[in-house]
Amino acid sequence: MTQDAADQPAGTPSRGRLVIICGLPGSGKTTAAKEVAAQRRGLRLGPDEWMTALGVSLWDDAMRRRVEALQWSMAEELLLLGNTVIIEWGTWARSERDTLRLRAQMLGAAVELIYLDVPDEELWHRIEERAMEDPPIQRSDVDEWRRQFEPPDEQELSGYDTSTSTP
Repeated sequence: MTQDAADQPAGTPSRGRLVIICGLPGSGKTTAAKEVAAQRRGLRLGPDEWMTALGVSLWDDAMRRRVEALQWSMAEELLLLGNTVIIEWGTWARSERDTLRLRAQMLGAAVELIYLDVPDEELWHRIEERAMEDPPIQRSDVDEWRRQFEPPDEQELSGYDTSTSTP
């Protein structure tokens, strides 16, 4: 039983909770998602681990979209059952975050955003240290990704039940 379900009166359908972990590679999404999953007894969904387990390149965008679609179908079922689901897809664009938020809210779930804002030098240090990508991420990739990333602003954050940003 989730924490949300424990707070519900007997016979009342429980309300699921979607937690979206947002940030660039190396920002700590997986670490944060594991902590949230342990604290809230939720299911963590991230494409990198699935793709690695399937022997698929982390750079295969078509496969990433398929894995995320499969993960979302699981998330929907779990949210309807009142569970907590933690999504660690990066969600660089506001439109991606909005889509997840609105779809979860349509299911009656509460939605939380955790934005991990890490300076580029720290991102690069972490990426170099973990060395899990093949081919390896280049420093210029981090610079390009920073230009593409749309950080959540106050207006966006107001659409969530709760939100946090870490420096």
